Amino acid sequence: MNRYYIIESELVMITKIKRVLAELSGFHCIGNASDYNESMNSILKEMPNLIFVNIDLVRGNPFNFVHELNQYLKSDTEFIAISSSKEKAYEAIKTGFFDYLLNPITDLEIRKMALRFKKKHPIKAKKTICLKSYKDYQYLNVDEILFLRADNNTTDFHMNDGSVVNSFKTLKTYESILPKTFLRVHKSYIINSDYVSRVNYGNSRFTLKRHKHNVPFTKTYRDNVDLMINSLTPTSKILLN
Repeated sequence: MNRYYIIESELVMITKIKRVLAELSGFHCIGNASDYNESMNSILKEMPNLIFVNIDLVRGNPFNFVHELNQYLKSDTEFIAISSSKEKAYEAIKTGFFDYLLNPITDLEIRKMALRFKKKHPIKAKKTICLKSYKDYQYLNVDEILFLRADNNTTDFHMNDGSVVNSFKTLKTYESILPKTFLRVHKSYIINSDYVSRVNYGNSRFTLKRHKHNVPFTKTYRDNVDLMINSLTPTSKILLN
């Protein structure tokens, strides 16, 4: 999710930016303000990766404000300048602003800017999954999950270090939120295809790399098994008779 902050005093402009970005997936507004101290405090607390700045509002040199923020923000944070004139456009470019929007800003300009931002900063797939139980939060690296096994209304996560982590949710809960490498192959199993070393249609079993686990699959999920085969098989095949 791309988190953005707006430094602007005009409610109409704030509303317009929020409305246009709400129409595009992947953007979340974490706040807005027109005061220097309030903006600085909120930005350093929330660490957004996209910041709209009406440079006409900032007292003194607005680019000093941006330089100061850059000392604390992540290197991929982008700034969008908003101004009623082109006077400071050149300096904004030299400072490294991602875009310069001239008032009155149209919906189209905001949308084009947002799409360019998304193209430059594609959202990376999540590498962790959170298992929540009451006030206990446990985070698992999805790359370390071998397979998931249903146990009544709970789910066991089998990890590549041999450990098993329990969750008090059903297997179906995780089916839609795990990366594409995870496929449902049985009413009781979801498997991480990255660990598959062999698929045996004769006994309907998967063999996993460097592990002794043999995971079953059923005809009900045959399409997922075939999909896995096609994604794992190289273009050149050697058939052993």
